[in-house]
Amino acid sequence: MKDTPIDSSSKDSGGDGSNGPSNRDDDILVRVGLLPPGHQPLHLAQREDNEKTSVVVRYVDDVDEFRQLSELRRKGWESTDGDKAFQAQRQRADNLAQDVSKFNYDLMGKIANELHIVTGAFKMTPGGPKKKGRVLDLCAAPGGFLNTAMRLNSGCDAMGFSLHPKEGGYSNLLSPFRKRCMKFLDVTMLAADMGVAEDEIPIDHPDADKFLPRQIEQGDYYDLVLCDGNVLRTQDRSSGAGKPSGASSDDNDSSKNTNKNYRDLYENYRLKYVQLALGLEHLQPGGTMVVLLHKVEMWNTLCTIRRFARFSDRVHLHKPRVSHTTRSSFYMVAQGVNSAHPDAVAAVAKWKAV
Repeated sequence: MKDTPIDSSSKDSGGDGSNGPSNRDDDILVRVGLLPPGHQPLHLAQREDNEKTSVVVRYVDDVDEFRQLSELRRKGWESTDGDKAFQAQRQRADNLAQDVSKFNYDLMGKIANELHIVTGAFKMTPGGPKKKGRVLDLCAAPGGFLNTAMRLNSGCDAMGFSLHPKEGGYSNLLSPFRKRCMKFLDVTMLAADMGVAEDEIPIDHPDADKFLPRQIEQGDYYDLVLCDGNVLRTQDRSSGAGKPSGASSDDNDSSKNTNKNYRDLYENYRLKYVQLALGLEHLQPGGTMVVLLHKVEMWNTLCTIRRFARFSDRVHLHKPRVSHTTRSSFYMVAQGVNSAHPDAVAAVAKWKAV
């Protein structure tokens, strides 16, 4: 993927999903390699995303580059060598040993340097009263991105959140001086920050005792926000067995999912939206957000990019050469973000309500 500036002139569009996704929609996505053969959506949100993505695919299906890419992806799904390669990749990602954390720390530093060379994203231009700059990393460990930001902005204030290693998170490899900015916690449990009062949490919620009080003060703003967290398979989410109170029966594809851990079903969405909502809410107007996204053709991803294009001076999409080369992941760098714009405020409200 080239470093791609986004035009902000048009608006999101999309159907209401009233007709529901069809098997034909999934067949289209399997054919172009966006879904594996035999894929079954886990819940309503995923089904709706697949339905709308199939519309996008129909628009670009006659583009030679897209057809070539689709064929390569389809072959990848059918290749046993590909299965072995991705299995090895998953095993490396799940290995939380110190040497593996060090490898990931160095790799993230290289990715951050490449992003900065291409976009200048990591050099802050403070817009608030604290002229030395402030950076917030919502999924920081092992710390490669946060270290790059602190290195390029000497003396800046920083705050980083990360899942504790005892809960399946990576080790914090920042220097002893820089480690002081890190808080170990599960950002998907930041109920108060997401606007949920303690008395609004049902007492029979499977994670009722894990939700956290406010961690980022209201009116606390940062010049650079990093949102590059991924769901970790090493995290124990067993307390979330069953559906939370108020969950719709439509959220499950079939009865076989009724007793599944709701966090396993929805964790990708929960982690994505808490990063986007809190990141944008606490971004200084004119600041920069760096966001890890997946599958640029997927409807949900396109809507996120288009939404940022409405209230940002520049939006770049960049796929690092040093990593992510065989994955669907890439980075969105939004600069000159007007976080006070009505569309930005509406986006935060929407993500908090998901």
